Amino acid sequence: MTGINPVTRHDALFHALVLHRRDYANTSLLLDVFGIGQGRFPAIAKGARRPRHPASALLQPFQPLWLAVVGRGEVRTLTRCEGASRPLALQGRALLAGFYLNELLVRLLARYDPHDRLFVFYQDTLSRLADGAELETLLRQFELRLLGELGYAPTLDHEAAGQIPVVTEQFYLYDTERGLRRAAAVETNALSGATLLALIQGDSLDSTQRREARFLLRGMLAPYLGDRPLHSRELYKRWYGTHNL
Repeated sequence: MTGINPVTRHDALFHALVLHRRDYANTSLLLDVFGIGQGRFPAIAKGARRPRHPASALLQPFQPLWLAVVGRGEVRTLTRCEGASRPLALQGRALLAGFYLNELLVRLLARYDPHDRLFVFYQDTLSRLADGAELETLLRQFELRLLGELGYAPTLDHEAAGQIPVVTEQFYLYDTERGLRRAAAVETNALSGATLLALIQGDSLDSTQRREARFLLRGMLAPYLGDRPLHSRELYKRWYGTHNL
């Protein structure tokens, strides 16, 4: 087990992942952490940037951890850290997708608001990305789960007026205030019932459904993300020339 600071008492360990890290002061790290029973919060790892300090290698995104912290203020201090398992080996497009998930969590989760079910779903999504599962389907499923955890879960299986069930052959438009309404296939940004039902059921999306689902979820997230661009999305566009995040 790696000691961040000398401690005189046993601090409770919790399962966590680092969402973001940056240098702090001369030898420390400032972390954005997401943990079981803790939610998202900032923490300082004192001395973690010293030469050959083992904590620096552990305190990286996509490395499952056991952590302990102390402090009563807004920013906690890490006292202990231990690798919970091997790092999740994200590469290429999957790596940028992982950074995209982290950026969503940093931007949208309030501090110290536990979301344990979301944490488990997040780690499972990272594992599936590392295993090579279809990227866009995973991202759309995560975005839907995140909206639900924030209290903004959309109704995608019924029309807003009259609670008429969505059907595969019909086309729809989604309004963030009014919900789903029927549309003609020729209407701009109309999406098929097949896409909506695939999202609800967690099915893999074909190329047309990926495009429709990406537009739908971007529109749903936009009011909560604000006007500031997502850095991970800009990087993905620059490296791969597409808007798939």
